[in-house]
Amino acid sequence: MARIGRRGTGRASIRALSRDRHGRGIRASVTGPHLPRLRTRIDFFDSSIASAAEYLRDLWPDDMASVRFEVGAMPPGEPGPHGVDRWRVDARRRLVVLYRVPIERLAHLHKDDDWHRRSLIESCVFRAVAELLGKDPWDIAPERYRHF
Repeated sequence: MARIGRRGTGRASIRALSRDRHGRGIRASVTGPHLPRLRTRIDFFDSSIASAAEYLRDLWPDDMASVRFEVGAMPPGEPGPHGVDRWRVDARRRLVVLYRVPIERLAHLHKDDDWHRRSLIESCVFRAVAELLGKDPWDIAPERYRHF
């Protein structure tokens, strides 16, 4: 999944590559060699979008075959009359761009946990894809929200 707005040259300086403080060797990650790496909010957001997109590709293989997803930090320009956009759809290029900061920061979750955050992100993906395909969001993933 492409990220928008990342800056950097893609190369580290010579000093950063040879950092050996006081002869103790190269520094290890904060979590150590035997623990899994910590997941950041960006990683969680990206994996939530990827899993929702994969789910939709399994349900609608013909309609979703050429759809691309990108993640941006903020929408360009000023907020519109309906507030800050959470996503942008380009039907001609078959592109869905989801904006991480408005989705995460402007949400009013009644319970702030991973399940509710993932549900919010998935609902934005479903609504954006429904807009792209010209369908109702509830028709996009009817089995996803079945109540037992």
